[in-house]
This record gives sequence, C-alpha cells and structure tokens, in this order.
Amino acid sequence: MHLMKYLMLSFFFLVTSLLNAETTITLSGVHNCCKSCTNGITKAGSSVDGVTVTAEGKTVTVTAKSKSGAKKAVEAIMAAGYFGTSDASEEKSASSLSTAKPAKKLTEATVSGAHLCCQKCANAMIEAVKSVPGVTEHTIVSKASTFTIKGDFTEADLLNSMHKAGFTGVVK
Repeated sequence: MHLMKYLMLSFFFLVTSLLNAETTITLSGVHNCCKSCTNGITKAGSSVDGVTVTAEGKTVTVTAKSKSGAKKAVEAIMAAGYFGTSDASEEKSASSLSTAKPAKKLTEATVSGAHLCCQKCANAMIEAVKSVPGVTEHTIVSKASTFTIKGDFTEADLLNSMHKAGFTGVVK
C-alpha cells in the first residue's frame, strides 16, 4: 500500500513539474545599439504575463512560464521592429516564412513598424537597405515610423537584408 501511495505521489510531482516547466528562447542577431533599443526589446517582450526578457548585445533571452507565453513574447518583440534568429525550431520555421514567398518585384515600397529610435538604428537600417540589389533611394531617418524605398528590387531581398541587420517591419 505504501508503495502504491509513493508511486502515485511521484507521478503527481512529475506531472506537476512538467506542467510548470519554464520555457526559454534565445534570439541571436537582434539589433540592439543603445539603451533605448534594450528598453524597447525588454518592454515589448515583458508585456506578456509571466515573461522576463534580457537583452545583452545582439542576444535576447526570453524566459516564460509557458511555451505559448514565450512565443507571444517573441511575436511582441518582432512587432516592435526587432528581428533575431531563434534557437527554438518552431520560431525558426515561423521566421523563415518571409523567405518562402515567391520573389515579388517592387519599384517602390513603404516599410512601417521597423525600430528606428536613434541615428545608430537609422544608419544600420540604411546599410541594410543599401545592400539590397536594385535599391536606388530611401527616406530612412532616425525616429521615423515609416520609410520609403525605391528602385527595382524584391520584397524577399529587402526583408532578408533587414532581418540580417536585426530588424523587421511591414512592407507595403
């Protein structure tokens, strides 16, 4: 009888510990050039209940009470205009969706939602955009909420270049 009780209690504690297990996701290559970037990253990710976020250099660590909380925090960080490569396989596949689209040719695009809090951010975005084949001009400035790009380029090349620089945004 004691053995049965012991086994039941052991099983209960095992299940309870699995249900309460924390989830950690590490993002690499995130643009984080100043205190405002760091604050923006941590504020966005920590806006999800039960989540803590640390941003050190280009590495962001998201720790959550649940897997869904961690995923929501990563989505919030991306919605704030930052991008990183995740160590979580689900996040990797989600972040590669932009590169799976057919190459959509553009002569002009407006990008919104990219993080441009300071001149260092703007300079990093300018370098990313200049590296896109076919881009001839841009309107990127510090603190802008949107910018325009002109030339003969693909949406995929633009997004890939932004992602490599640690940024994301919505291209229209």
